[in-house]
Amino acid sequence: MIPGTQPKIELNLDTQEPKYTLVRERDNLTKESADVLWIEWDEEGRYKQQHSTPSIGRSLLMSPFNQFYTWLCTPITEILEQHDNIVRFKTENSEYTLHNNNGK
Repeated sequence: MIPGTQPKIELNLDTQEPKYTLVRERDNLTKESADVLWIEWDEEGRYKQQHSTPSIGRSLLMSPFNQFYTWLCTPITEILEQHDNIVRFKTENSEYTLHNNNGK
């Protein structure tokens, strides 16, 4: 390292094509990402575990999976509809529809 220079921070920027589209029902706010995770929280509201499927109490995290994530929902309170390509769910403060644009 050259004296007086800052060390470089490596960023994981998501450059893949968006596969997921999230729409908030009340205002049609739309977010897109290449991948999603479902985060489980412990009793104190801290990260406990990540999952590939939604469930009551989990939060949706949209990629990239670093400090520059696209969107993080509050925990799910109810799953309204779940099919291969769509998940409709309510969180503590909103209602969302998540579309899998690749048809997985």
